[in-house]
This record gives sequence, C-alpha cells and structure tokens, in this order.
Amino acid sequence: MRIFDQVESQVRSYVRAFPVIFNKAKGALLYDEQENEYIDFFAGAGVLNYGHNNPTVNKAMVEYIQQDGILHSLDQATSAKKRFLERLYYDILQPRHMEYKVQFTGPTGTNAVETALKLVRMVKGRSNVIAFTNAFHGLTMGSIAITGNAFYRDESFINRTNVSFMPYDNYFGPDVNTARYLRKFLEDMSSGVDLPAAIILETVQAEGGINVASKEWLVEVEQICREFDILLIVDDIQVGIGRTGTFFSFEEAGISPDMIVLSKSIGGGLPLALLLLKPELDQWRAGEHTGTFRGNNLAFVAAAELISYWQTDELANYIKSSEVIIRDRLTKMAEEYKELDATVRGRGMIYGLDIGARGMAACIARECFNRNLVIELSGAWDNVLKILPPLVIEEEYLVKGLDIIEESIKFLIENQNASNGGMDIIDNSHA
Repeated sequence: MRIFDQVESQVRSYVRAFPVIFNKAKGALLYDEQENEYIDFFAGAGVLNYGHNNPTVNKAMVEYIQQDGILHSLDQATSAKKRFLERLYYDILQPRHMEYKVQFTGPTGTNAVETALKLVRMVKGRSNVIAFTNAFHGLTMGSIAITGNAFYRDESFINRTNVSFMPYDNYFGPDVNTARYLRKFLEDMSSGVDLPAAIILETVQAEGGINVASKEWLVEVEQICREFDILLIVDDIQVGIGRTGTFFSFEEAGISPDMIVLSKSIGGGLPLALLLLKPELDQWRAGEHTGTFRGNNLAFVAAAELISYWQTDELANYIKSSEVIIRDRLTKMAEEYKELDATVRGRGMIYGLDIGARGMAACIARECFNRNLVIELSGAWDNVLKILPPLVIEEEYLVKGLDIIEESIKFLIENQNASNGGMDIIDNSHA
C-alpha cells in the first residue's frame, strides 16, 4: 500500500476503510492481489446494481471496441447513443407513460444535479431552492449547498445563499407532519423563506442514514409543488435504477417529478449521468450548457444492455424476495442484541442498521471487513451500517454476508462485555 500513501492525496477515503489492493471482481465478489475473496455489500456506493463485470455488458463492450466504435463524441449523434435512447424510451419511459426529454450532463451525479439547479432557476426566474435535512446531492458548489451533512460543509467555501432547508419526513418523529410544516413556511409571507424555483429530494436518503420517505409524504410534497408553482426534482442517483424494487424509486408513490436526476448504476459501472426533464422545461439554447464528457459511448453500450433486465418482472421480484431476507435478519439482530440500541429501516435492497451505541457501527464495519465483507457506513455520525449489495447477488452470498454482520456484532459485544463488564465503544465518527 506504500505507493498510495506516497502519491495519492489525503482525500482518499475508501482505501482507508478497505486497506487491501483489489485485483478483480465478479458479480457480488471482490478479490485482492492475494486472491482472498470478499463479499461486496458496498457495490461502489450504488454504482454496481448489476454486479461487477456483468457478462452481458462485458461482451457488448468488447464487441463495440473491436469494431472501432466511437468512444468520445461530445453530444454528437452516435449509434451507441441512439440505441440507448431507444431502449430508455421504449422499455422504461413509454411503458410507464412518462414523457421526458433526456439531457446528458458531465459524467458524474453532481454534474446532473448542478444542471437541474441551473435550469430550474432559469425557467422559473427565481433563485431559491428547498432541500431537506440529511440530504446528500454531491460536493460541487451548487450540489454541496443543498447537502446537509456538516462534515462536507465549511464556512470558507460553502455558498449558503439561495437554499432553504426543511425537515425531511419523520425528522421530528412520527407525530409531526413535516410536509404540513413546509406548507406553513410557504404560506406565511413573513416566514423568511422565499418562494423557491424547485424542491429537491431523495425518496430514500442513502448517505443521510437510510431515511425512507413515506408514500403519503411524497404525494403531499408533490401537491405543495403544484399549488405553489414549484418544480419538483427527484434525485434518484443512488436509490434509482431498481435499488428500491422499481426502476425509479418514486414509482410506488405515483408521483410525477418535473425532473429526475440519474447516474451511478445507469452506466453499469462506467461514468454516465443524465437529467430527465418534462418537455416544457427544455428551454436551453443550443450549447448553453455543455461539457466535454457529456456522453460516454461505452457507457451507452453498457446502459442499453442493462435495460433488458426491466423487460420482465424477474429482477423486480428477486429484489422483493431479497428484501424480506435482509429486513428479517436485521430485525432479528436488533431484537437479539439490545446493547446496540438499534433500529432497522430501508426499502428494496438498501437497508440500514441504525446503531445507538456511539462508534459501534464503525467497529462492526471494521470487523466485517476483517471477516471479508465490504460494507460502509452512513448517517450524520457514521451511525448506520449500510447494506447495499448488488441487486443480482446470489442468495447464498446475501445470507453469508448477513451472517458475517451478525458474527461481527456477537464477537464485539462478547469482547466488550468480557473486558469492560459492558458496552464501552470509542467514538470513531468523522464528526
């Protein structure tokens, strides 16, 4: 690992959490240079919904390269882009009766978020945007302004203007309707909250701690947007593309966002980000918002192949059955190991074990890695153990990964009790 310490910036993070050199991967498994096998409950922070080195994708990409397919094209028309747009329109949008234009932005999710923020302000002629507590939308200047976690925000560079934060669903507990709270601020001409151009939200706050918005809350927020002439942006970067059981995470709520931000798994492991926008909002002049890499043709090849997973209900049904396994096992752990003071929440195949014992989640994650399970944390205090395996993980490895979590919890509790006579966990949170 010496070369990484010597040459790579201190900003590196995951290499610190997983201090081995990974060499190859397949499906839900990773292998280091010594051929040790690891189960992946991290999935590239949600990039690898379809697994590492998906065989269908690899075959299509190799054939494309061997045929001298175009790799870089700015926003020119290419055969790869044509095929992706056709698959997206006919297999995803049209069956759901969704009419959206597609804008390819720079290659990462934050590029797409920045594009959405710029466009809603231009269309509405207003600058304010409402975001929610515990939100994470990226770390470039516009995206970080609507990101809530203090770890990423610093007075020296954050732009606090033109953003208002409101409490997310269940922020104050089940007895407070935060959509009604939002409405009150918009109705009150003396609230100090300017009428926004848009409201941006995640239906499940992944980095924020696996906070799940109810269908009722999402519907009410959409109604507020319609009443007050506010655009609704859904950030589906991490929890879209099947993560919650449907292609878009908001489908069960039956809402119709004005804009949808997609990245991560849409490219099958390759950089690709896009903005879906209602046709009437497509008010750009030609070339008004550009980027050198606003269209990765290899990613188009991969994405077009992966859309085939949604031509049947097979994957959606598998996600539902996997969710039952994950939820039941985590619930059992929370009930059995009361020392954790843990709660379980999630949807589909993104779940969190929120551990009240400060610092314990970090200890569990490290012990899991020692037992060859790659898993990360989320939440404001790194207090949530985040279960995010590839959607295509075999049940055998899903169960084995959950076994490792339970074994790690049991090991830590038994050792703490033996050495201290009770729980005494060091706070290892980044905050």
